[in-house]
Amino acid sequence: MSDLPRSEPSSNQLATKAQAWSALFSEPMSDLVKRYTSSVFFDKRLWQADIAGSLAHAEMLAAQAIIAPADYAAIQKGMAQITQEIEAGQFDWQLDLEDVHLNIEARLTALVGDAGKRLHTGRSRNDQVATDVRLWLRGEIDLIVELLQALQRALVEVAENNVEVILPGFTHLQVAQPVSFAHHLLAYVEMFERDAQRMLDVRKRVNVLPLGSAALAGTTYPLDRERVARTLGMEGVCQNSLDGVSDRDFAIEFSAAASLVMVHISRLSEELIIWMSQNFGFIKIADRFTTGSSIMPQKKNPDVPELARGKTGRVVGHLMGLITLMKGQPLAYNKDNQEDKEPLFDTVDTLKDTLRIFAEMVGGQINPHTGCKEGGITVNAAAMRAAAQKGYATATDLADYLVKKGLPFRDAHETVAHAVKLAAQKGVDLSELSLAELQAFNPSVADDVFAVLSLEGSLNARNTLGGTAPAQVRSQLQRHRARLG
Repeated sequence: MSDLPRSEPSSNQLATKAQAWSALFSEPMSDLVKRYTSSVFFDKRLWQADIAGSLAHAEMLAAQAIIAPADYAAIQKGMAQITQEIEAGQFDWQLDLEDVHLNIEARLTALVGDAGKRLHTGRSRNDQVATDVRLWLRGEIDLIVELLQALQRALVEVAENNVEVILPGFTHLQVAQPVSFAHHLLAYVEMFERDAQRMLDVRKRVNVLPLGSAALAGTTYPLDRERVARTLGMEGVCQNSLDGVSDRDFAIEFSAAASLVMVHISRLSEELIIWMSQNFGFIKIADRFTTGSSIMPQKKNPDVPELARGKTGRVVGHLMGLITLMKGQPLAYNKDNQEDKEPLFDTVDTLKDTLRIFAEMVGGQINPHTGCKEGGITVNAAAMRAAAQKGYATATDLADYLVKKGLPFRDAHETVAHAVKLAAQKGVDLSELSLAELQAFNPSVADDVFAVLSLEGSLNARNTLGGTAPAQVRSQLQRHRARLG
């Protein structure tokens, strides 16, 4: 049992007695409106942020002599008990109390009496909820950055084992030039690193304190807002009270960054789906990430990447919803803004779940029974190589060869097109044409052309920064390992 005073009515009594504004009203809110306007059953996930913000606010009120030290001590004890109750699943969340803020405040008042009532001095639910969402989102961004790094490490690990594996690089989904499979995977590492940097940049604008803006115009109490910001580890305070309570740019900006992450996941998903199909057969995805068919026993379906591709539309849809939510709102706070939480929460949940499962699907996991790591993706190097030998992937290399022999590139391009036409008519690769046949197109062609036309020759020739040559790929892998740890 708590040793806190219980002279005040219980939170149940507070809930049934009145709403926070009820003295003005002559009739109670209808049950239908209660259900329609309540947010407690989805915004209760903000409880830790709400308590942290309230404690920082109370500490500042005491430091500014706005409330007594005894009140601050009582608030601390009450919040500690509320934390225990919520963590133990014993907190009574009530629809009548509308949201996470009033539920916690009512319980605090039931526990500590007037000290709980004094907590709301100098603030409004408008700046309170804006602060809570920012605090919560800041922590989620930190976790998302860690998950992005985990996925990058998984991709780097697979890349390290496949530097010499050659697959066809595509443009327009047509065979273009041979590339290292590791080089291909590192393209996604670059995308996800940009995503991580975007998240960290968004975090700077999330991590700003609205508390102290009150309802919309600030407050008459001598608040020290900078003190609260320092206590909460925030980088500054909102400089305009109207903007402080009504700004949701940070949520939109986060959702835009999250949408880009999901777009990159979706692009990777599309490639995994294509590569896994029997027509390509480049990879196999571990059975634990696939499903079968209810009617076709031979099927193994890539459900995880397919679903991630679908969930991308869901996250992008939330972004559009948030933008639309804000587009017609006059200053300052409006009840519309209650609708920001469910799409924001779902975006965070979807993104975190997707990143976790992709890191495991790409990089594998430790088998608890054997202690060995089981990869999530198995690479079929032979199938990739065979595909790279189709479509005349080294045609550009032949053109470059002729340019080095003195032919202008446009003339070399035309010459190689004729050589490709002949090879297609004969049903052979460019490297399978005889020296005499190649010399018929240009007499400067010599025996060294066949090294140029090999897949390995094509890769090794692209030994410039950012190129697909194995030496360059290994250099990039070292860079990523040093960066990711």
